[in-house]
Amino acid sequence: MSHDKSSVPAGSEHRRLNSKDYKTLSLAALGGALEFYDFIIFVFLAAIVGQHFFPANIPDWLRQFQTYGIFAAGYLARPLGGIIMAHFGDLVGRKKMFNLSTLLMALPTLLMGLLPTYDSIGILAPLCLLLLRILQGAAIGGEVPGAWVFVSEHVPSHRIGYACGSLTAGLTAGILLGSLVATALNTLLPQADIIAWGWRIPFLLGGLFGLFAMMLRRWLEETPIFNEMKAKKQLVEGLPLKQVLGNSKPEVVMSMLLTWMLSAAIVVVILMTPTYLQKQLAIAPTAALQANSLATVTLTLGCIFFGWLNDRINSGLVFIVGSIGLAVTTYVFYHGVAADPSLLLVLYPLVGFFVGIVGAVPYAMVMAFPPAIRFSGISFSYNLSYAIFGGLTPMVVALWLKNEPMAPCYYVIMLCVVGAAVGCWLLQQQLRQESTALAEAN
Repeated sequence: MSHDKSSVPAGSEHRRLNSKDYKTLSLAALGGALEFYDFIIFVFLAAIVGQHFFPANIPDWLRQFQTYGIFAAGYLARPLGGIIMAHFGDLVGRKKMFNLSTLLMALPTLLMGLLPTYDSIGILAPLCLLLLRILQGAAIGGEVPGAWVFVSEHVPSHRIGYACGSLTAGLTAGILLGSLVATALNTLLPQADIIAWGWRIPFLLGGLFGLFAMMLRRWLEETPIFNEMKAKKQLVEGLPLKQVLGNSKPEVVMSMLLTWMLSAAIVVVILMTPTYLQKQLAIAPTAALQANSLATVTLTLGCIFFGWLNDRINSGLVFIVGSIGLAVTTYVFYHGVAADPSLLLVLYPLVGFFVGIVGAVPYAMVMAFPPAIRFSGISFSYNLSYAIFGGLTPMVVALWLKNEPMAPCYYVIMLCVVGAAVGCWLLQQQLRQESTALAEAN
């Protein structure tokens, strides 16, 4: 575990965050917000997209299956896109790849809103949609790891946790934005107009939002640590990923386990639970969605809190305490609401806050890899793990639910055991480093 704090120039480690840092944070969060926005609107409009891009004479289930297949293709492109973008991010600069990822997300989103339909160009319509979705996926692979690296190498070393936690919290803005656009579309337009042409509006808005974000990002400067490595000719030679796999295997495993925790905790507690509450516990949809909105807000606050805590105490301790807190509140939430549904508005936001332990994940990953291979290390671990567990988690929980009504609860508690185990490993590594440093000093 390298725990390399050389992420900022010497002499700036003890300063407070200034307006420039907050601008960097805000602009870095825009790409992640666009990713979640795209996710929400594609899922929301899936049925209408299917009507326009596939033949009218095929069964509805097949049309939906093919539409979701195109959506999933983006996730399959994610690891490869992330590896390629991180490779060049470590060799030619963080800023260039950071801007490219936004462009590769924004243009396909815009073009999706302008595509001719199946009625106009036949089989070319779904093929064009598939190509654009793959480009989106490739861009997404480099975006979030790129943002974590970029921000961590700009802010003072004792504020990296807070900055990365705030960045992770900012991703939820995309969920909110997508929901607001979807609600506005339903409110302002009749269903016939949405089906005819209104479905294009969210894609066009997302594309314009992304291009605007890219223009704003031109203001950003290359990270001080990358410039320093370039000046001292310390950039990695050859393939950065080869060095990652050769020298940082424990760090890769640790990062993949933490990404499993990050992706699966959000998928189960935030995305799957509203449906679970309605189907398993017969809670009204409005009550479930209201409580879910509150839990999303407390998740945002939790990300910032646990990120901030990383700057104050040992990262290992943060994961041990956070994982125990998440395990306890998860058990209390699922069992408590099953026994008394009136507790929903109290317990759901409480567990949402502890899901915020995911805000501590980027700090641990940033500190795990040395600067020369940091982007490649994080991107490989994060995207590979996300592709595996982001896809498998809903299926595992759904199958488990057939025999166990508390399956979501027990799955999240299992994740907490993983989180606490990683916390113990990080704590051990940190203590070993401190004792080595003490011995060398004496």
